[in-house]
Amino acid sequence: MFRAMDGGNCRIQEKAAASLNPSQVETALVQLRERWPEKAPPLVRVIEQFPLGETALLHLLAVSSICATRLTRNPETLLWLCKPEVCLASRGHAQMFHELHAMADGSIAKQDFATLRLWKGAEMTRVALRELANVAPLEETTGELSLIAEICIRGVFEHWNAEFRKRYGSPNAEFAILALGKLGGGELNHSSDVDLLFLYSDEGQLASHLSYHEFFNWLGKKILETFSTPHPQGSLFRVDLRLRPEGSAGPLARSLESMENYYAGFGETWERLALIKARGIAGSRELAYEFLRQHQPFIYPKSATPDLLEEIANIKRRIERDVVGPDKLQRDVKLGIGGIREIEFIVQALQLIHGAQHPFLQEPSMLKALRALRQLHLLPREEVLALDNAYRFLRRVEHRLQIEAEQQVHTVPEDPEALRRLAHSLRFLSAEAFTAALQERMGTVRPIFQRIISATPAEPAKINLEIFNDSKRAEKALADLARGPARFHVAPRTRQIFRKLRPLLLDWLAKAADPDAVLNQFVRFVEAYGLRSLLFELLVANPRLLDLLVKTFDASRFAGDLLIRRPQLLEEITRDPRFSDARSIAEHLRRLDSLGASAFHFDPIRAYRQRQILRMVLRDVLHSARLATSSTFGTELSDLAEACLLFTIRLIGGEQLTVIALGKFGGRELSYGADLDVLFIGEEIRTAQNLVVTMAQPTSEGNIWVVDARLRPEGEKGPLICALETYQAYYKQRAQLWEIHALTRARPVTGALGNQFIEMAQSYWRKAGQRLDLFPQIDAMLERIRRERGSGSDFLDFKTGIGGVIEGEFLVQALQMRENIWEPNWGRAVDQLRERGILSEPEVAKLKLAYGFLRQCESALRRYENKAVSVLPSSPNEQQKLAIRLGCDGFETFRHNYVDARDAIHALYERQIRNNSL
Repeated sequence: MFRAMDGGNCRIQEKAAASLNPSQVETALVQLRERWPEKAPPLVRVIEQFPLGETALLHLLAVSSICATRLTRNPETLLWLCKPEVCLASRGHAQMFHELHAMADGSIAKQDFATLRLWKGAEMTRVALRELANVAPLEETTGELSLIAEICIRGVFEHWNAEFRKRYGSPNAEFAILALGKLGGGELNHSSDVDLLFLYSDEGQLASHLSYHEFFNWLGKKILETFSTPHPQGSLFRVDLRLRPEGSAGPLARSLESMENYYAGFGETWERLALIKARGIAGSRELAYEFLRQHQPFIYPKSATPDLLEEIANIKRRIERDVVGPDKLQRDVKLGIGGIREIEFIVQALQLIHGAQHPFLQEPSMLKALRALRQLHLLPREEVLALDNAYRFLRRVEHRLQIEAEQQVHTVPEDPEALRRLAHSLRFLSAEAFTAALQERMGTVRPIFQRIISATPAEPAKINLEIFNDSKRAEKALADLARGPARFHVAPRTRQIFRKLRPLLLDWLAKAADPDAVLNQFVRFVEAYGLRSLLFELLVANPRLLDLLVKTFDASRFAGDLLIRRPQLLEEITRDPRFSDARSIAEHLRRLDSLGASAFHFDPIRAYRQRQILRMVLRDVLHSARLATSSTFGTELSDLAEACLLFTIRLIGGEQLTVIALGKFGGRELSYGADLDVLFIGEEIRTAQNLVVTMAQPTSEGNIWVVDARLRPEGEKGPLICALETYQAYYKQRAQLWEIHALTRARPVTGALGNQFIEMAQSYWRKAGQRLDLFPQIDAMLERIRRERGSGSDFLDFKTGIGGVIEGEFLVQALQMRENIWEPNWGRAVDQLRERGILSEPEVAKLKLAYGFLRQCESALRRYENKAVSVLPSSPNEQQKLAIRLGCDGFETFRHNYVDARDAIHALYERQIRNNSL
């Protein structure tokens, strides 16, 4: 197998074959031989005389694929490692820095920092070699890895800082880079992100077009770009800036004053934990010192808040739930149960609590802080020893997992072969022995963590979470409401207010038809509102407003989305002292007139229409079923539509246009999502076309209204607008009964010819009402509508189906025509039929109740999307939601009322129309 080296040492071959990864070692040796420098000592001799022993080198090649790759790409690195002064002792900053600049020959920035990358790879390989050879203690390994990162960061910063000052000038301000996390503590591992904070001293203006803020943020961005750019010589380090104020949403660099304002107003417990490890590593050390001095009272408060330990416990619970997952809790050496993070939390919690009284504890290094806790008798000696022992062991395991490819791996593998190699690399005789040692170490940590931190109460109980289909997602959403999303941080007071709001919110969500969807809308609304502390206080102080918000999100996704886009509308509308009052056409026109719309700018009308419909939805859901089923709702919506139509006609110069309303617009009975059925009379064809297009044209503000003129002579095939004489001739000679029947709801909206049209229409309508076959013909019309427009399911189709809305309307309109009762409004027509004795009081009561129930169903369905829907959903789940939105306790109760309503309408239709047709 091992013929990599002609005349090679048999002992080397035997040891290579016995390594943890023989094929990887063989590949590396073959490639080394092929690329070995001619003037270098023979490869065999180099391996035989390797200062740490040939086994150490072969072990490195077997365990770390990335180190093997570096050595085979640059055999000179192996020759460098052969020097005793390189591999037999630790190296400090002076040695590393001197060697880097000797390699760079004047500039480390050439070829996109190629020399720096090559140097970094060589040093990382040296550190891995010494750790795997078991000659470097943990503190030395993590310290050297941290030093390598610091030199890289300082080198990149110094280059770009000089370049930027050369290009743009020099700000009269200092800049500093602070390290957080493991780099801050000097405890970096083989694949750590480097957590950084960019800071500048003062605001100012460098030139008329460039502020200090822009300059330093550009500088920070350039540094970040350099570290994230791939390169043939390898990467530098992954830079993570998410621990900065406001996380990913905040600027890369902030001034000292801005930092102070943020932490004073919004700083949270996890940010205190992060700043414990802060230290300056590049730029102005004076500025870094001033930052730490200024924030010392925040990091180490004189009196810790009572919920500090609870917050830390909750952070750990969320990590286990959202990041690790239940299947890895016992195998994740960093974030799992008894892992590295628990040890760090124990130490950092005690630092936060006691650091103000004991400055000796204000220490970024975890192991040094642990020793300080022992010396101050803040932790028992045996617990300190147990934590120290566990920490060192777990860090060794973490390093072995990461040395292989310098990837962020923290989980012990389940694969038996991978577990065996890991155990042997850590000098365990078997995987079982390693697993037992791992469980023993992690098992000593968790009891100490529970004693110090988790003895506090858990997160709020999962109140009513069973109301959600996805309770895990709902629990996370509720937690996010309190702490804010990752990109935005909220003050501790906000979480305290939310604790009061949470049970109130859950109570209202429990009554919603779709708690999951409503909670999602509520979260989006809170994020859009921005000032969540203010909003939470407002909702706690005004439970009726919370009730309204939840009901609105549940009843109408359209209204919810509009509130999310413009959250200020909620208070703007509800604080109106005339919120409960309907608005007349004249009042709408006055308000529209003040908005600044013009013939070239119609968005103010569109926005006004959206706001007014939102206002109606809010009133609708607040008063539950009362508004949607009353005649006032249809009148109010129709008046809004008419005002928008009239105002648009005025803007486009269409005063000569005559418009006739038909259908529910004519009867002033519009519902959500309805089009406006109209007829145009006159000669102004371009004006009519312009009106139709302008009304329907959508923008970001929606449209004004869709105008439907298909009830005109010849329908869509006919001209959009006709002269009055054309209508007269058509109704006299060619109109079918259904077209005359449609005139039942005709009423004039605007224009000089409106009344003349109505007089003409009435004459043909009355004549049609005298036909002997009126009822059979209307019944035939109804059957044709069912055939042509039915949904296919009579039960679901409450509009065209048997006993549906259209049947209830045809019943009344047929009786109107026969009795010569000209009344466009359905409800008033029913009242006149009762007054004439055509319908009895019980019949009218039953008919109004049944028809009102179906219109209520229609309203609830249409309100959700503000679209025309007249069919029940086929999904049982959606049917259940509709039932709850209509105030029923379930779909069976709804079904009973629904069937009764349709039966009542159909029975009266049979009795009044079909029986009288015989």
